Amino acid sequence: MKLFYAPGACSLASHIALEEAGLKFEIARVNLRTKQLTDGSDYRQIQPFGYVPALQLKNGEVLTEGPAILQYIADQAPGAALAPVNGSFARYRLQSALNFIGTELHKNFSPLFDPSTVDAAKDAARARLDLRLTQLQESMSDQPFMLGDQFTIADAYLFVCLNWSGLVGYDLSKFDKLTAYVARVAQRPSVQAAMRAEGLIKN
Repeated sequence: MKLFYAPGACSLASHIALEEAGLKFEIARVNLRTKQLTDGSDYRQIQPFGYVPALQLKNGEVLTEGPAILQYIADQAPGAALAPVNGSFARYRLQSALNFIGTELHKNFSPLFDPSTVDAAKDAARARLDLRLTQLQESMSDQPFMLGDQFTIADAYLFVCLNWSGLVGYDLSKFDKLTAYVARVAQRPSVQAAMRAEGLIKN
């Protein structure tokens, strides 16, 4: 498998999941501005929309969209327990969590990265994040991971989104449990390996 990524982007969640799963894979860096790979080829020949992540399988098929890729990875390594079995109610809870992260957190962090976003829109995005993160912290209570005692692909995605706070000047420190969660997840060997491979941390 080959994961197409941009350093620190949402594709990092898939990278972490691959490390957690212990699967064999390679990575290919994408320049999101030029839509080119490091060899100069056009990434849009692989992913027509030009964004990451994309996962190319051995048979040449390409899977896109983070939540789908995360679930595919989890299902390739059931022993890693990154997702409950398909068809179980627990799996639907996981899918609900992935959808929440994508629509309520990821989507609201995105305007903060865009220099063309007007201040009023950024303020509105921060207000929505304040609300959703307050609710998330309350729902997680004192459990170590988003869905309980087990690290899942939802945690890979949630960690990446929350970790963006430092890049966009969003104050996550007002959420003490979420701040502790980010620090804890950051120490997982899979997270360290993925971030090191993407040049986000040194040694």
